[in-house]
Amino acid sequence: MREAVELTGVVLEARPVGEFDRRLVILTGERGRITAFAHGARRPKSPLIAASSPFVFATFSLYEGRDAYTLAEADVKEYFSGLTGRMPGVLYAFYCLELASWFTREGVEAAGIVNLLFVTLRAIEKEQMPVKLIRRVYELRMLTENGEYAPPEEQGNLSRSAWYALRFASEAGYGRLYSFALSEPAAEEFSAAVRKAMRRVVDKPFKTLAVIDEMK
Repeated sequence: MREAVELTGVVLEARPVGEFDRRLVILTGERGRITAFAHGARRPKSPLIAASSPFVFATFSLYEGRDAYTLAEADVKEYFSGLTGRMPGVLYAFYCLELASWFTREGVEAAGIVNLLFVTLRAIEKEQMPVKLIRRVYELRMLTENGEYAPPEEQGNLSRSAWYALRFASEAGYGRLYSFALSEPAAEEFSAAVRKAMRRVVDKPFKTLAVIDEMK
């Protein structure tokens, strides 16, 4: 009998398949983004219900197949249930999942991105800073983690606060990433710099951003 592998990560996406199953996209620290099927997860008493929803962080026990994994069980560490129904925070949280999926690949270690997602969802849930600024900090760090951004060495035309924030968000430990505050003008400078960097790298329209834009 095959042995299960244990992978630690977060559910990025969960879709119904057939009458009782779910197809999951999981970002794992060890093997990057994977696809897994949770058979029977839509049955009322299934032990896989709790682990088969977006935002769930867990250690997943999986059987490896040719093209996908089969979920056997999961030791859930965090559900982020506090995000449910919180608008617009939950939409920004879903965007964070979408962006992580876009940047990651199967077979490429992603422990840093998993950790980044955890602290970002926690920041949104706890409202550690305005959610629009959380989005930009997350985008900046995602670009940095993937080698697509380096903070400016010189202040240039930026205010000192915005320049410092760009450097801090690129280099700070995950636990401190959402620990700073900016004035409204400095936050706009910071956001404009990140927006410019994102446009250079990311050319995909994201569903959740479209919904957020409709709400404005």
